[in-house]
Amino acid sequence: MRVALVSPYDLTVPGGVQSHVRQLAARLRADGDEVVLLGAGRGGVRRRPDAPAEVGLGPTRGVEFNGAVAPIALTPSAAWRTVRALSRLAPEVVHVHEPLVPMVGVAAALGTVAPLVVTFHAWSDSDRAYRLARPLGRGILSRAAVAVAVSEAAADYHAGALGLEPWSLRVVPNGVDVAPFRAAARARGDQRPEEPPRVVFVGRLEPRKGVLVLAHAYLELLRSHPSAELTVIGDGPQAAELRRVLAGAPPGQVRLAGRVEGVALAEALARADVAVAPALGGESFGIVLLEAMAAETAVVASDIPGYRSVVEDGRDGILVAAGDHSRLAGTLAELLDDPGRRSRLVAAGVRTAEAHDWSVVAARVREVYADALRRQARP
Repeated sequence: MRVALVSPYDLTVPGGVQSHVRQLAARLRADGDEVVLLGAGRGGVRRRPDAPAEVGLGPTRGVEFNGAVAPIALTPSAAWRTVRALSRLAPEVVHVHEPLVPMVGVAAALGTVAPLVVTFHAWSDSDRAYRLARPLGRGILSRAAVAVAVSEAAADYHAGALGLEPWSLRVVPNGVDVAPFRAAARARGDQRPEEPPRVVFVGRLEPRKGVLVLAHAYLELLRSHPSAELTVIGDGPQAAELRRVLAGAPPGQVRLAGRVEGVALAEALARADVAVAPALGGESFGIVLLEAMAAETAVVASDIPGYRSVVEDGRDGILVAAGDHSRLAGTLAELLDDPGRRSRLVAAGVRTAEAHDWSVVAARVREVYADALRRQARP
């Protein structure tokens, strides 16, 4: 099948949607499909022998949305390039991620004649902006053969904002490449009992990710577990404030690692006893939760809609009230003191991660494409 995957966000900038479309493209290509990635970003075609081609559709600028900064293309020329590229490529299916995001997402959704699949990723505490775009959104959905959301939370959010029933959107979750994380867990083996307890955070150092909540929880945790270590993986605008908060921690027990990817990320997660995701909101899913589960690490996360799409509280992870650092510290202390409970969470978490492996998720996406082709073929 010849598929065009479209991202309205700059493909050269790290981000959740960009990572999703790249990994989906790689899996589809590995399974024999012909895939091209189109996205905002530097113009021209980028080719690598081991990955799908990428087409940049124009320069971007950062726009604040949902507690983060989205790198999107805002010029009319980006819309024109999008439509022209789709016409030239003539894909059998066009799959647009975040189709309400200008200019690339909207142009791709409105400018293609191929069967259209749209995927909504976002979740927010407010739907005011989406309500303002309701006429446009409903128009785009009327053109889509199949509309998808990455979680029940995202489906409810977009359906409510656009005035639709939640069942109007089919839920196909985000995927995770389980293999490198399981390999890191196997390479780690059993930790020695005398090793200090280790806590890890992975994410942008920005307010909505809640890293300062974790910092205060960690300082409280040190009262009962004075040897506990904390590794923070990621960068962002709160890095300096995070250093100030953690300045009083014992020397050598806190590591601010910056951005870490690939095998090094898998190894960092596998070395930890607990991975913490203390986000305050704005999350539609929780890829880092699945990565930690695949690395055989116990998960503690905020009790927010997006994370409830991944974690069943008490079975494959623990959910705590968002923003409550004392409750988080207490939960971490209890979990670190109970290796049997950690082992039960890890075993269930591995099963959850495997159910979201890209081999499973890509097969579901391919079923969506087949449905889109069948619906387009009907008179």
